[in-house]
Amino acid sequence: MTLTLPESTLNNLKRIDPDRSRAIVKLTEEALHQPCQPAFSEIIKVAPETGLLIVGPCKALAKIPFLRLIEVAPGRFLLALEQGHDFRSLELSLLDVVETIPAEEFQEHRLVLDLIDHIKKLRQSGSVRMGEILFVRI
Repeated sequence: MTLTLPESTLNNLKRIDPDRSRAIVKLTEEALHQPCQPAFSEIIKVAPETGLLIVGPCKALAKIPFLRLIEVAPGRFLLALEQGHDFRSLELSLLDVVETIPAEEFQEHRLVLDLIDHIKKLRQSGSVRMGEILFVRI
């Protein structure tokens, strides 16, 4: 395979690994969170004693009308709830959504179950609080 890249990109690849092929592999693995796949949902620390729940891509989440997925890194999304909805309504909606996922979409099913489990544990521990983030229409 032949690939034509700008000189600046070639120089940047060289900084990652002298072998350009290995540099591309490293970048791809980092961007796609491979080879060891992270949990579908995880807490990212953003301040002392404060974290954000981040999820991976999941088509089934689009079925929840009040949920917006905000991409904060390649393949990683912040959950944004529209005003008037809370953590409990998200958990209930996820329980409804998981029942609608076709059996052949076992990966989607597993991802939603992972998120439900994560949310349940957070709710039971009392470690969830709602906050507001300013979004600007562009």
